[in-house]
Amino acid sequence: MLGSTRGTLTTDSRRTRVLACGEQPGPAVHGRPAEVDDLDVSGRPLYADVPDLDRFFRPESVAVIGASDAEGRPNTGITRQLLAWSERVGARLHPVHPSRPSVFGIPCSPSVADLPEQVDLAVLLVADPLPVIEELAEAKVKFAVVFASGFAETGEEGAAAQARLAAAVGESGMRLLGPNTNLNAFEEFRTDLDGPAIALITQSGHQGRPVFALQELGVRLSHWAPTGNEADLETADFLSYFAQRPEVGAIACYLEGLKDGRSFLLAADRAARRKVPVVAVKVGRTETGARTAASHTGKLTGADAVVDAAMRQYGVIRVDGLDELQDTATLLARARPPRADGVAVCSISGGTGAHFADLATEAGLRLPTLSAAKQAELHQWIPEYLSVANPVDNGGHPVGDERGRKIIDAILADPEVGVLVCPVTGPFPPLSDRLVQDLVDAAERTDKLVCVVWGSPVGTERAYREVLLGSSRVATFRTVGNCITAVRAYLDHHRFVTGYRSPFDRAPRLPSPSFRKAQALMRPGQQLSEHAAKQLLRAYGIRVPREQLVSSAAAAVRAAGLVGYPVVMKASGARIAHKTELGLVKVGLTSASQVRDAYRDLTDIARYEDVSLDGVLVCQMVERGVEMVVGVTHDELFGPAVTVGLGGVLVEVLRDTAVRVPPFGEEQARDMLAELRGRALLDGVRGRPPADTDALVEVILRVQRMALELGGELAEFDINPLMVLERGQGAVALDALAVCR
Repeated sequence: MLGSTRGTLTTDSRRTRVLACGEQPGPAVHGRPAEVDDLDVSGRPLYADVPDLDRFFRPESVAVIGASDAEGRPNTGITRQLLAWSERVGARLHPVHPSRPSVFGIPCSPSVADLPEQVDLAVLLVADPLPVIEELAEAKVKFAVVFASGFAETGEEGAAAQARLAAAVGESGMRLLGPNTNLNAFEEFRTDLDGPAIALITQSGHQGRPVFALQELGVRLSHWAPTGNEADLETADFLSYFAQRPEVGAIACYLEGLKDGRSFLLAADRAARRKVPVVAVKVGRTETGARTAASHTGKLTGADAVVDAAMRQYGVIRVDGLDELQDTATLLARARPPRADGVAVCSISGGTGAHFADLATEAGLRLPTLSAAKQAELHQWIPEYLSVANPVDNGGHPVGDERGRKIIDAILADPEVGVLVCPVTGPFPPLSDRLVQDLVDAAERTDKLVCVVWGSPVGTERAYREVLLGSSRVATFRTVGNCITAVRAYLDHHRFVTGYRSPFDRAPRLPSPSFRKAQALMRPGQQLSEHAAKQLLRAYGIRVPREQLVSSAAAAVRAAGLVGYPVVMKASGARIAHKTELGLVKVGLTSASQVRDAYRDLTDIARYEDVSLDGVLVCQMVERGVEMVVGVTHDELFGPAVTVGLGGVLVEVLRDTAVRVPPFGEEQARDMLAELRGRALLDGVRGRPPADTDALVEVILRVQRMALELGGELAEFDINPLMVLERGQGAVALDALAVCR
């Protein structure tokens, strides 16, 4: 928030940075002024310009610094590849070397200052790029690529060198790819393929190879961005750029770490607005994977639960394997939007159909039972003793003649069917050849998705190599698992983008009246007492029990009379984290004598445990409801993150939680509840009435507002338990923990 007494976040010409107190926001990405409306209430950007990378991928002139044609030198092979690439894209190449008159017959400039023209792209084949960056800046070069390694991926010294490189680039107005990158951007792409293309972003060149090889199966690729250490240009820049390209049907990513969480979310938001699917492998699910990724790229991998939630919020489809990345990206790039979400399975084997149906249903796909009329229609061509309810068991023989095509067309004509899957576990020519041809012909005449699983381990069959791979209208898979993953992603993506509304458009830009009250309660570097933490909740309109803080047994008795029996008594102090374990909570007190005894017990235990108290809380007792936890943590990449889950004393054992990264709306808050394994408790079990989920959602949204406004000052915040009462009766925060940054 501008003008407050706290630091805020905004964007400069490259990245998110901290604004000092009272400082006004400077220029944003590529010269666009960062207005107040471009920042949310936490001071973080709500907008990021799309970098113009046309001259990076299609330059008119290229300079190769350190070019060589000496046999056996590494730079020679790179120079040769860049020369071939420049010829393909129609660019003029200028080699630069201080002691060579020419390279591959092209006149060589001794220095950057001697280049015959201003160049769009400079490729640096030198060990120390920093001095050259300064020369390129003077020559007004638009883009530079640094291949050299030995930067942030190597540790603190390398990180410092990378910071100096980034600072020099930031001052120059030039954009830089790398360091620690490779030649993937300058590969030879096939130009004879048509249809929507896949654009590829990788932080490891080798990990992008399987996707690049899809061209050999007839899948078009348009770009490859190997981002390396991302000293300047990052994944988010390429994601935003590719999302705006008309030829791009899907974006495939291999990510080891993210440079800036907010930048990534803004880019994913741009793709979601434009309905461009993004499929990503993101390493770091395990501690070992996260550690390895950090050593490789020198970037944060992020707490995986938060990364996973953030991706889901913005429709990024996360897959685990490179094979899944290939198949899912290909399907999403090529397939038209679904007409229905029902999946029909047609097989020549009842066992194959049943197996596929089990796996598909378990994965969440809907296999509707075909109507009686549709089943009767199918039984014109399929024997009565075979099941055609879905899966459709055609028995094999009808696919060998004209009946095969009629069966396929009849299934596709069903209004509940949006996807037809035909699993072929092994080739059985000539029937398999006829079946495949019928599927391809039907796919050409329908706007519904037709999928084939070609399960043969050989993969050299004509039906597969020529017929299936020769069709861009049939989605062909080699495994059932990849087919199911891709179809689910396809249906989920279109469901997501159909109702997508950007949370950044609705994010709060100005502080609420609650902020001033809450800020006065902050104690930097300290944990607040329960009483103070509940005052924080009151400031944001979150209901707490009736309670009074007292400092004597007599005052406790008076407070109990005002609060109303039965009461709960709790020790209150800034350093108390687990009151129940220490015996510092007394529940169900129904008389003045019990209150007096409880007061003495609590203060005695506190003295014995050497716990400092600011008093004893006498609280209204709230008994019946579902115990939940709602909290805020601070993620290194994404900033404040909001968590909801099953609460109470077993919260660490149950570990049943869902996470979202602000900003998010009511729909995402309800989705959080749907993700909980214990969601049924809120719906009412064993005769108990449904809980007030509307009130729970309201608390989540109010905690989110607190996280946005106090994110820079709150290190940790928990409401546990939040007692969610019967429907219509609200929710009450029975306890709260707040730790200030």
